[in-house]
Amino acid sequence: MRKLSMDELGRKTVAEFKQAVKTPVVVVLDNIRSMHNVGSVFRTADAFLIEGVCLCGYTPQPPHRDIHKTALGATESVDWVYTETTLEAVLQLKQQGYKVFGIEQTEGSLSLETIVIPEGEKMAVVFGNEVEGVDQEVLRHCDGCIEIPQLGMKHSLNISVAAGIVLWKLAEQRFINAKESV
Repeated sequence: MRKLSMDELGRKTVAEFKQAVKTPVVVVLDNIRSMHNVGSVFRTADAFLIEGVCLCGYTPQPPHRDIHKTALGATESVDWVYTETTLEAVLQLKQQGYKVFGIEQTEGSLSLETIVIPEGEKMAVVFGNEVEGVDQEVLRHCDGCIEIPQLGMKHSLNISVAAGIVLWKLAEQRFINAKESV
C-alpha cells in the first residue's frame, strides 16, 4: 500500500471549487467561541463541497491566523457570510427556501442515520455554542432537529466533530450516486 501524491488526489483549485456543483447545505454556527472549531468547520465544508457557512453572533470570522491554522485555506474556497444573530440567519435561510434543522438533542429530534435530503431540497444545519448548544429561540424557528446517536456515557460531541459527522452524512448520497454512475 502506498500513499497517493497530491497530484494523484485530483484536488480542486479555488476557482474550480467555486464553479463546482455544491452539496445543497449551509452550515450555521451559533455563537461558537473557538477559532479552531470555526476553522475545522470550514475545512470540513470544503471537503464535502458544502454550499456555504454562516457565522453568527460572536463566532470568530476570517481572516484570523488561528482560524487559518485549522482551515488550511478553506476560508478562501468556501463561501461565508456573517449575521449579527443566529435567528436572523435562520429566518433569512427559510425565506430563501431552506429547511433548517438544529443539531441538538430535543423532544422529537430525528436520528441522523434516518436523514435523507430529497433531490432539489436545500438544507441548513445549525450547530450551537460549545457549552449552551443551539439557542432555544433559534430552535423554535427550525423545521426540526437532528440528533447524532451516541452509545457512551457522554451525550455531546465537540462542535467540529459533530459537524464532520453530520456533513459527511448529508454529502454521503453524492458519493453513492457517483459510484453508481461509473
